[in-house]
Amino acid sequence: MIFLHISDLHIGKSVSDFSMLEDQRYILNQIQEIAQANHVDAVVIAGDIYDRAIPTGEAVTLFDSFLTGLSQKNIQTILISGNHDSPERLSFGEALLGRQGVHIAGLLKDGPAVVEFREKAPSSPDKDVVTEFVLLPFFKPAQAGAANSGEAVEKMLGRYWNRKQGKETDIMRKNRVLVTHFFVTDSGREPELSDSETTIHVGGLDNVDASLFAGFDYTALGHIHKTQQIGEHPIWYAGAPLKYSFGEVSQTKCALLVTLGETGFQEIRQVPLYPMREFRRIRGTLQALLLAAQGETEGKLDYIQAVLLDKGELIDPIGTLRSVYPNVMQILRQEEMNAKEGEPFALTGSRKLAEKKDALALFENFYLEVRGEELSEEGKRIAAEAVKYVEV
Repeated sequence: MIFLHISDLHIGKSVSDFSMLEDQRYILNQIQEIAQANHVDAVVIAGDIYDRAIPTGEAVTLFDSFLTGLSQKNIQTILISGNHDSPERLSFGEALLGRQGVHIAGLLKDGPAVVEFREKAPSSPDKDVVTEFVLLPFFKPAQAGAANSGEAVEKMLGRYWNRKQGKETDIMRKNRVLVTHFFVTDSGREPELSDSETTIHVGGLDNVDASLFAGFDYTALGHIHKTQQIGEHPIWYAGAPLKYSFGEVSQTKCALLVTLGETGFQEIRQVPLYPMREFRRIRGTLQALLLAAQGETEGKLDYIQAVLLDKGELIDPIGTLRSVYPNVMQILRQEEMNAKEGEPFALTGSRKLAEKKDALALFENFYLEVRGEELSEEGKRIAAEAVKYVEV
């Protein structure tokens, strides 16, 4: 069996007040073409279909078009809800759609949902190869009566394995694929984050260890926006199909093409995705950037973060730059650059925040980005008192 693993579509997302809907339509059409060209049996979407629990009408229409396009190509779709989705809304019509090859697991029920594929074994046409997709959508630990996400996932997967005991009668082994949407770690080693992830993980309560996925031939993960393998086993985050921050400029987005054979996992191939518009950084004085733009024939419609090297005040620099680069999203000044990394504080701040993970650090980071200077000791004292008052 061959399937395409994607996740974190975030349909309807805006970045710096720029709607990404047109870019998402472009990349979803590209994913359809990849699925068809590689003769996949299914496209697996590991959560965060939409960017918000109540998606816009345009976002719903775009996703409907994507599902319809796959169905017309005789490609089935398997999808779960992520932490950005409304499980109830995503689950609408799931029984009816399942009969049409669109398999949805939005709501957590008494255990993971299962979708089964059966095909003839190449080595023995009189026998079947069965592939079972085990669908575990995102849910809060309290829904499973657990103290943390790891305990909750272990409990739900235990229900799946308990159902299998004494009921497996197939001569041929089953391939098992887990599809889920959590913050997965490998013996405490966390995945690499991107600036566009909005969830802050506190105290390890959200961590789910990869060891819980033993027994599955492949684990299709969603939640983290960078494509990466977790540990040594075939446990993969597909990542988001588009860049949603300038911290991702060096990343190559892709879809994961997974092949399962008669004896389980065979191979995974990263298929690059090429966006309509790139996220790009440019650097120089305002006049130098305007001059450089005159020589550009491509890329003028890219999403731009401009780092200006000018000294002193500038009159409407973003408006001036947008006369040649219409999609300038951010302008930063050299004074705001980190001396060690040579990167804007706006980018490194989220990394610092990921390390500190507290409300005071969040405010300090916000103050730095808005004012371009560190919060004073007196300011820190006032902010700390305010945080303490709110948390009581």
